[in-house]
Amino acid sequence: MSDSAAPAAGSTAYDVIIVGAGAAGLYTSLCLPSHYRVAILSKDLPQRSASDWAQGGLAAVTAPDDSADLHYADTLKAGADLCEPAAVRLLVESAPRCVASLLELGVAFDRTNDHLALTLEAAHSRHRVLHAADTTGRAIVTTLLEQVLQRPNLEILAQSLAVDLWRDREGRCCGLLLLQGQQLRWLAARAVILACGGGGQVFSQTTNPALSTGDGVALAGRAGAKLRDLEFFQFHPTALVWPGAPRFLISEAVRGEGAHVVDAQGDRFLFRYDDRGELAPRDIVSRAIYRHLLETGTEQVWLDLRPIPAATVEHRFPNILQKCRRWGLDPLQQPLPIAPAAHYWMGGVYTNLNGATTCPGLYAVGETACTGVHGANRLASNSLLECLVFGRQFQNLQLPTAIADSSSVDSALPLIVTGDRDRWKQQRQALQDLVWKAAGICRDADRLQAALAQVEAWQADLDAEPLSQAIAAIPLGQTQQLDGLDAEALRDWGELRNLLAIAQLILKSADFRTESRGGHYRSDYPKSNPGWRVHTDVQSGRWYTTAIGP
Repeated sequence: MSDSAAPAAGSTAYDVIIVGAGAAGLYTSLCLPSHYRVAILSKDLPQRSASDWAQGGLAAVTAPDDSADLHYADTLKAGADLCEPAAVRLLVESAPRCVASLLELGVAFDRTNDHLALTLEAAHSRHRVLHAADTTGRAIVTTLLEQVLQRPNLEILAQSLAVDLWRDREGRCCGLLLLQGQQLRWLAARAVILACGGGGQVFSQTTNPALSTGDGVALAGRAGAKLRDLEFFQFHPTALVWPGAPRFLISEAVRGEGAHVVDAQGDRFLFRYDDRGELAPRDIVSRAIYRHLLETGTEQVWLDLRPIPAATVEHRFPNILQKCRRWGLDPLQQPLPIAPAAHYWMGGVYTNLNGATTCPGLYAVGETACTGVHGANRLASNSLLECLVFGRQFQNLQLPTAIADSSSVDSALPLIVTGDRDRWKQQRQALQDLVWKAAGICRDADRLQAALAQVEAWQADLDAEPLSQAIAAIPLGQTQQLDGLDAEALRDWGELRNLLAIAQLILKSADFRTESRGGHYRSDYPKSNPGWRVHTDVQSGRWYTTAIGP
């Protein structure tokens, strides 16, 4: 994070910079006033966001037997008494308008006759989840991207990594330092919106794509913005376990349609842990599977789709069928080997209902943000909905008057930088293994504190490297060509830096909360404690608690 009086004339200026090109970033860009010039940063190609991987669907009240009050109650219950009521009320009451907006834009949700098709997912009391087969996220992102490309005020900057936020002397965010290829340059803006998704790549077992490295939380934390509830990570119970395959998520909707979770003997063991069996909340199902694996000394259980009619599976889950068959598995003929994996971060950058953080000029939306709607455990299919509802809040964004230019800084001669990419990759894997073991499904103080000490040592080593020192010394407004390392190596450095930052934040937050609640389970404090019905807030290296709102 850098401070200056104002953006330099040599920097590129926008009204708004959105960091992230998934559902949250794209929808937000479409909701902003059309006279704003907006840059949308994508680390990769926009189609490769985590939103594109979302299978399950979008929760919203559209059926006559459903209501906003029921959706509200289900969300609060799943959130384990840690949701912000006002944020949840905004979420559920705004949902039908957001669905109407997507339909108007051209998103083709599945239909039964003339009605939107709805499915049931765990912890919902009604069938209320809209879907586009099992590629709902892809359908939404593809449509939003088509719309963005038609808007002359919106510009996508692909393969771009935000390195640090830029604040003026009054503490207002006025842009960022961008790494694009091998070039570092400053982008000035009247506002920055973080829509970077989550940080599942901090764990070795995750359903998240490789780009989910917690960039938004790391950026905001370095800039001094308040972060909230970082210990709460949701572990999806049904990720595929198969040699050579990634931890491919088998949608929760599969269990909603009637799939069974069984062990090697065919026993539906989940009912020993909760009367709802497969339809219990994700944290309960994940912990039940985790305990069963420990008790039996096995590495996976099984998800059996055969109780669902084959025609239903083929219609509802074509992507799951295609992926599994590519790896030599046929869900219509055999159960799928599964185990839990890190999936969704309930915590993030604290925002109010309008997306504003505690740093003036800095906003956050989507999984990067902590709006309070998810509490300690997200209700299934509320995540895509959150992207839309809180993205819509930016339609009346008011920006300050343009910041006056300061003196320009000329482009510098190319800077030769060095670093060991192989070592960074090895350290990333070691970090992921460490955090999975210490802060995965079950946690305790000894493992958390030992892991924290190791992460802080790795963090200090990376900060002392010549590349880190060189980038920290880039003058404000100066465009800098970096030679000696290719673009992929430079991005590896940036992502490792962010992963180390969020690992430290997660470990310390998990150690701070001495109870179990929602996605946070402490084997040394296995019960929920009413005294901990508070948020965990982090700002400028200080951890403290804040009461739930009315």
